Amino acid sequence: MRGRIFFYLLFFSLVSIVQVQSGHTADGTTTVRGNVVDAETGKPLPCRLYIQSDSGTWHFAKSASSAGSAVEYSRRRGERSVEIHTTLSAHPFTAELPPGNYTVTAERGKEYFTSTQQLSVGEKPAEFTLQLKRWIDLSKRGWYSGDTHVHRKIEELPNAILAEDLNVALPLTYWVTVTDVPPTKGRKSSDQSIPAKLIKVDDQHVIYPLNTEYEIFSVGAKRHTLGAVFVLNHKTPLEISVPTVLPVAEEARKQGAILDLDKHSWPWSMMVVPIMKVDLFELSNNHIWRTEFAFSNWTIDTEPKYMNLKMSADGFSEWAWTEYGFRTYYALLNCGFRMRPTGGTASGVHPVPLGFGRVYVELEDGFDYDSWMDGLNRGRSFVTTGPMLFLKFNSQPPGNTFDVKTTASPVCHITGTVESAHKLNRIEVIVNGEIVKTILPGNQKTISGGYRSVVNDAVSFEGSGWVAVRCFEDVSNSRYRFAHSSPVHFDVPGHLVRPRKVEVEYFIGRMKKELARNRGMLRPDAIAEYERALKIYQDISKLAR
Repeated sequence: MRGRIFFYLLFFSLVSIVQVQSGHTADGTTTVRGNVVDAETGKPLPCRLYIQSDSGTWHFAKSASSAGSAVEYSRRRGERSVEIHTTLSAHPFTAELPPGNYTVTAERGKEYFTSTQQLSVGEKPAEFTLQLKRWIDLSKRGWYSGDTHVHRKIEELPNAILAEDLNVALPLTYWVTVTDVPPTKGRKSSDQSIPAKLIKVDDQHVIYPLNTEYEIFSVGAKRHTLGAVFVLNHKTPLEISVPTVLPVAEEARKQGAILDLDKHSWPWSMMVVPIMKVDLFELSNNHIWRTEFAFSNWTIDTEPKYMNLKMSADGFSEWAWTEYGFRTYYALLNCGFRMRPTGGTASGVHPVPLGFGRVYVELEDGFDYDSWMDGLNRGRSFVTTGPMLFLKFNSQPPGNTFDVKTTASPVCHITGTVESAHKLNRIEVIVNGEIVKTILPGNQKTISGGYRSVVNDAVSFEGSGWVAVRCFEDVSNSRYRFAHSSPVHFDVPGHLVRPRKVEVEYFIGRMKKELARNRGMLRPDAIAEYERALKIYQDISKLAR
């Protein structure tokens, strides 16, 4: 009977058990000892571990091995947005716990079921083992994950990326928040001299340490927010300050770097896109967390009324914020800015685990960092906070561009599977920013306990266009997880993709507002960049539909 109950719990991924031995200590706590292992092989696994008492108190674990490591993480945004955990290496752990009842939870990235156990701690020894069951293996399918917005210390990352099964971490070791100060002298930059050398944790998990964030909150000594943009994978430290932003972009190109927008609602975001020709757009950005959404009023003044977002009583809801990002991305694509999607958490600053929102890149010949960065920049990717997209578009991968030789309406055949740990709610096909088809998921149970939905459908449209797929799965507490493919583009001779009039008018309005706000604060050459961006959007508006 006991074995049957264990199988039932494992099958439904509710958890397994934590192996613990307890011994009462002089301070009244009990030393709890445990292991986290792979449910199939029994081998120890690195993981992220949560320990919470029934009274709500959080506790950290420590490695019980001299060869092991444990990194404590604690960030809060109010009462409901709390992320307190320990990332552990693949070794036994201990925790000092007062007698009582606890919930112990282990997670590892996106490819394992969450494992949870109720634990009663007393003075008598006890033994438990927490088992993590894999529901999917992306590396076996040629897909490798990354987080392009990381604020963790370099020394923490070898532990954390293995615990999260994150293949690529791009820490922003240079970080400047004031105008006219180069990143090398930014007060938030690393004190260390950072070599442009890949840190290889193992054959499939790496850290590239030379990345820069310009996140401007002050113009000289005056508080005046501009926004954030990242330079990823550069080769030497950047000695260029902002404003202006164009010289940063030019130097980034010389060094083979990639530009990442960060968030769409920063005051300067819609200026830096056309001026810097930004490469990446964070569809899963650092306000999308494992725990509750907390930034309901942040940049609320940029809300696009034409989107009719489903706002909460406090401002942005989690869904409104996510949809705002999606639809801003679509509008930029319609304006001709072919940015590729990515995911970043800012783990280290916010209450979110490393790689909670991440980007997966497909590689044909196994993992290689340079190939991964190239695939990211080419859009051979999908972004996810949960589900996995394995789709082809006319037998080609995401990110592809089709040069249509005739003026006939293009047809895009979408084939493949969408897989998830929980049942999908819906799969949507997006063409030029519009949901043109909603596919009812099959949600067939897989042998590993996940769900698979087969996609075999087609859409057609007039003139040039782009096609992408997104999907949503429901999880507990009315939360959801999503995945979004990189778009494919169809170029028909003589037919450009045309933005909707309300889309480009919104960007024009953003530029006019920023010009008014920044005059008298920024130098004339910086103001000229906003004027140039305004002119670009005004020219695009002549093609609007």
